[in-house]
Amino acid sequence: MNFAGYYMGRPIIRWGMIGCGAVTETKSGPGFQKADRSSLVAVMRRQGELAADYARRHGVPRWYDHVEALIADSTVDAVYIATPPDTHAEYGLQVAAAGKPAYVEKPMARNTTECDRMVEGFQRSRLPLYVAYYRRRLPRFLTARDLIADGALGRVTGVRYQCSAPRHKDEGGWRVQAEKSGGGHFLDIGSHALDLLDFFFGPLSEVAGVAGNHGASCLVEDTVAMSFLAGGIPGVASWNFASMEREDAFAITGTEGRLEFSLLGDEPLRLENAAGVQMLSRPNPAHVQQPLIQSVVDDLLGQGVCPSTGETARRASRIMDMVLTGYYGGRMDEFWRRPETWPGRRQPAKPAGGTTGAAPLPPKPIFPGT
Repeated sequence: MNFAGYYMGRPIIRWGMIGCGAVTETKSGPGFQKADRSSLVAVMRRQGELAADYARRHGVPRWYDHVEALIADSTVDAVYIATPPDTHAEYGLQVAAAGKPAYVEKPMARNTTECDRMVEGFQRSRLPLYVAYYRRRLPRFLTARDLIADGALGRVTGVRYQCSAPRHKDEGGWRVQAEKSGGGHFLDIGSHALDLLDFFFGPLSEVAGVAGNHGASCLVEDTVAMSFLAGGIPGVASWNFASMEREDAFAITGTEGRLEFSLLGDEPLRLENAAGVQMLSRPNPAHVQQPLIQSVVDDLLGQGVCPSTGETARRASRIMDMVLTGYYGGRMDEFWRRPETWPGRRQPAKPAGGTTGAAPLPPKPIFPGT
């Protein structure tokens, strides 16, 4: 459903922000203040002293240490949910029940089931829901999409993404706690790549994949490999978060050219075709979420369209669930509560001359069809 123009006729959108963590310091928080016809008027964090400190440093008029108080603030028109994914559905539905639109951090939730609850809750309340897949409005990725659409590569025939990083050498915090994040670093970083492919080519199809844990001390996956069709074009992608090397490379190949760029970096795009090699510089803005935030504000005021909604974001979560279902023995339930049943979980080494005595693993379920 389209609820664009929900606040049509208003001069400004006044935002409340739940969560004042690192992502809000530069990436997102200032964007709500610097976007046209937008203002950040209240922030919330459970540790009140940290909320007060954030408000003071960023010039925000009010702060709270309870979610309910911020949502109920009559001067708050819309709410930005900047907490880990385990609270996205809970807080989002509270915002919808209060009759206010929401802009939620990515990934949208821990699994598709929670995404569905959110989408249905906002549709039932006839409210717009947006998700922070901000690469849909960054200049470098808009340029990439235009090059593909305009035929700079000829007919596109292949898509590849590779990501490697030594994330196994740090603790990882909530990002590798399934009850908080819904999985490993794949949920955090892989979701951006999958959403970007959706933005370039439309919904992915014929998705297949595997995941494992080969080097990390945590229980969640640290490696993922998948294949898919992107607009009918064959594609592959892989993530290795237990690697000694770092890699972050998209390659889109066509009959007449090749386009290369990173997902996480800010370096120029490399286009090679009959015209030669071109390095296209499209630097990121100081606050990378600001262009998408501006599109949300424009959408609410009936002056534009936001390209990242609950419906589009759900598709990225759905793909991740399809790829990870074998590892977790299903993803549609609260799988984070039953880690002992995860078929992909790395088992402790067997002692010499005996077994661990662990219960046999259940068969891998068939994932429900799309």
